[in-house]
Amino acid sequence: MEEAIPDIQLGKYLTLGEFCTCTRTYRKYADQIAPYPKNLAETIPALQALSQHILDPIIDHFGKEQFQLTYGFCSTDLKRFLSQKDPETGIKNGRVDPSRDQHMAHEKNRNGKYYCDRLGAACDFRIVGLESDRLVEWILEQQLPFDSLYYYGSDSRSETLRERPIHISYAPHHRYNIWTFTDGGVPTRKGIENWVKAANSLN
Repeated sequence: MEEAIPDIQLGKYLTLGEFCTCTRTYRKYADQIAPYPKNLAETIPALQALSQHILDPIIDHFGKEQFQLTYGFCSTDLKRFLSQKDPETGIKNGRVDPSRDQHMAHEKNRNGKYYCDRLGAACDFRIVGLESDRLVEWILEQQLPFDSLYYYGSDSRSETLRERPIHISYAPHHRYNIWTFTDGGVPTRKGIENWVKAANSLN
């Protein structure tokens, strides 16, 4: 693998290393994945902006011990492994939508085009001990300047599912887009109308 980039502080709490190596897929295939950005001049400031404007206030309030980053920056290597199936289980390693989800920040493809022209940066995280719907409500109450927020739902029968990670991004333009998903994984705003209304009021 390529030589590791010296660790960089992104905000008050998180480092580049944490952001690039937090996924289960990376940990499973670490000896085959180069996890760091290549377009450092643009991607590092994008990750720093996400940390400083979104994650720092969240960790300030809930505490570093309760904050659990589950998916941060997606390198080209990680993208490739996420889209593959585990050879033992046959289950896909993860979700990947580089043209839309902002996890690749300002990285560029071989043609010099951004993988995601929305720019900015994104991550998935959860707060241990806090239901994910309450986390979304807190973010809206605090009027944090997010670009996109994805709520993956909850299940009252399971403590773990009630604390499912949420996806959040920060970009130069704060669109305040908020989505949830059907059981089939289709984006929808059904059932979160109050959140959508609150988000629209921030524009």
